[in-house]
Amino acid sequence: MQSPKNYLATTITRLCIDHLRSARVRREQYVGPWLPEPLLTQQDPATEVELADSLSMAFLVMLERLSPIERAVFLLREVFEYDYPEIAQIVGKSAENCRQILRRSRQHLAAEQPRFPVLPQQQEQITRQFLEASTQGNLQGLLSLLAKDVTFWSDGGGRVAAALKPLQGAMKIARFLLAIQCKFPPVICAQIVEINGLPGVLIRSGSDIHSVMTFEINEGYIKTIYSVRNPEKLKRLSQDVTVSYRNRD
Repeated sequence: MQSPKNYLATTITRLCIDHLRSARVRREQYVGPWLPEPLLTQQDPATEVELADSLSMAFLVMLERLSPIERAVFLLREVFEYDYPEIAQIVGKSAENCRQILRRSRQHLAAEQPRFPVLPQQQEQITRQFLEASTQGNLQGLLSLLAKDVTFWSDGGGRVAAALKPLQGAMKIARFLLAIQCKFPPVICAQIVEINGLPGVLIRSGSDIHSVMTFEINEGYIKTIYSVRNPEKLKRLSQDVTVSYRNRD
């Protein structure tokens, strides 16, 4: 007979696998690129690096590329530290199969992770330089920060204007970023906040959040820009930002 802990883990994991499978079908019908929901985070310095690795937009996007079974095996082993026989029972696979699934998952994630981790101070510095260059209309300043093969992902969900396909190339993206600022509402404010464990740019129009940008940085250059504009995905962030400002006052 299963222990209550294993029974609960099995039930929740299988429900999550079913949910992920149905979510993947819905995502195939999504308008434009799909990105995870941005979260306002406030790190304890002791856990700063660990949180940055596990909550970053780049890591969450990579997790999304795993199949539901691959993600379940990866999280059960790497996060919850279940042994292989327990994982096998939970996901309905053999222990050896689970070992192979985990090995493939690690390979997929390792292939997409940057070779040289970025220090939090460098991440914040580059984010500030990006914000300054973009708000000042400094094309050369932006180009000095962007990797030549940089990619820009924009998630509007079909609800607001956003690029329907990823943009690639430093010059194309720099010009695009400067061009869209001309279309911003008259009263706009951009600030650096901690999003998903790392510095990001929060753009507001009055009390409404216009968009959020987070960055994947590799070897001192911005490799990927993730821009979330879908109002549905900004609801929780808007509430958290409001609470944060109230607590500050």
